[in-house]
Amino acid sequence: MWSTLLSKFEKYPAQQKVLKILFERGFQVNDEGKVISGAIEIAHTQLAKEAGVDRRVVDSTTEAILSDELLRKIFQNVKSVPFLRDVAPLLGLGVIIITPDDAVHKGIISEVSAVIACHNISIRQAVSDDPFFITEPRLTIVTDTKVPGSIVEELLELESVRGVSIY
Repeated sequence: MWSTLLSKFEKYPAQQKVLKILFERGFQVNDEGKVISGAIEIAHTQLAKEAGVDRRVVDSTTEAILSDELLRKIFQNVKSVPFLRDVAPLLGLGVIIITPDDAVHKGIISEVSAVIACHNISIRQAVSDDPFFITEPRLTIVTDTKVPGSIVEELLELESVRGVSIY
């Protein structure tokens, strides 16, 4: 899917940078070509600075998005969600970070969640990095309680898991 989006901008690497930021952050593009998050407008100059491009590149990227039916549908409906990993300890929640052996392996989430469930721990959030965006993708699981260290060994026994961190 990501390659399909990037291919629409293959001749415009600066616009690809903008597209990547829009998608990673879950920013939408409204009918007027404004970049928004909910009802909050994101200044094109701020987005350009983040992407390391000129503001006009952001303008042309949003115009291209609106002129393409698939891109329009995607960027008018994408949403961002709060990622609890960094605040979980403050909320009394646990965090497990899984480094997969191969991120495109099927069933990683299923295998990991089965081990967690055997310890009678509920999962509050599971966020998997997209291997097309991230060089070293990880699966982050936020649990309803702190995670005992004993779970690490069980997770490492899974064929799909190369590394485990908890905090």
